[in-house]
Amino acid sequence: MLELRHRAPRHRRAAPLLPRLPGPAAAGAAARSLPPDGLKEQYYSEQHSSLINKAYQTLLNPLSRGLYLLELSGVEPAQETDCDADSAFLMEIMEINEKLAESKNENIIEEIETLIKVKQEELTRELTAAFEKDDLQEAKKLLGKMKYFANLEDKLKTKKIPS
Repeated sequence: MLELRHRAPRHRRAAPLLPRLPGPAAAGAAARSLPPDGLKEQYYSEQHSSLINKAYQTLLNPLSRGLYLLELSGVEPAQETDCDADSAFLMEIMEINEKLAESKNENIIEEIETLIKVKQEELTRELTAAFEKDDLQEAKKLLGKMKYFANLEDKLKTKKIPS
């Protein structure tokens, strides 16, 4: 007698929906690449603290803040090779540079320092007005001028440091 046995049809296993998870060895290697648990918070805190300090320093200085605002607006800052500055301005910078280079008198150095501060404050006010009017090209020109005065300020600091 022929007996028919009922066999359940074989089903193929469905492909997994998620990719295969790495084994414990791979997870251990990934965990070792991070600092130990107690130091993770400190590590991330140091990273973020560094970024916050950099941002604060950028926003603190009118020149770097203006350059950052130009960058956010998609405007390339003026390069030193750009000759947008008028000749009277360039003559003024050249004269200040000459006075600074030749001067050994402390009173003259203080006068130059005062002049640089006054010019920087004036340019900062003009720059603020340009940004308020959304005149980015004027802001770009003013920032170019501010770079000249920042260079003068650096030279002045170098001059004041006794050698």
